[in-house]
Amino acid sequence: MDLAALFGSARTFNAYEERPVPEAQLHQLYDQLKWGPTAANSCPARFVFVTSEQARARLLGCVNPGNTARVESAPVTVIIAADTRFFDQMPRLFPSRDFKSVFEGKDAVIADLLARNVPLQGAYMIIAARALGLDCGPMSGFDAAALNAEFFPDGLWQANFICTLGFGRKDSVHPRNPRLSFDEACRIV
Repeated sequence: MDLAALFGSARTFNAYEERPVPEAQLHQLYDQLKWGPTAANSCPARFVFVTSEQARARLLGCVNPGNTARVESAPVTVIIAADTRFFDQMPRLFPSRDFKSVFEGKDAVIADLLARNVPLQGAYMIIAARALGLDCGPMSGFDAAALNAEFFPDGLWQANFICTLGFGRKDSVHPRNPRLSFDEACRIV
């Protein structure tokens, strides 16, 4: 396993080569990320792969101006969304226990699980994409209400963040910013 390709030398890309990401590679990406653990195997994230010009135009109307060029350049932008009815799948995903009743009708419990597990699955997506040779540009610079209205008008899915995917242009990365040291960010107790 090449950890440097996943973390150390991996970068956030701001522009991409004019080279499509094959649909089969998107299937392969999901087929890997889906195995990452989530609370009670809830798998609450949903992934919308924006690839068509029409869908990209709809998405561009929702992103902040500073992110427009990134989305325009990318062959794929993924909307990582939370399925607010994820628990409907729980009888199949965790059949040995009645988890559906743990969540159904309990907005605070649902929100708590979504807040932790949807970004976690999005992170799995980034790691899997990098492992498959794709470059990524995760971002939160978008109007969530506008995006949800545009892509999820029934209100059942809600955008958490978006991430561009493709074959990044090396000239589009910024100088690497520092990270906190172990002693600044960690404790062993």
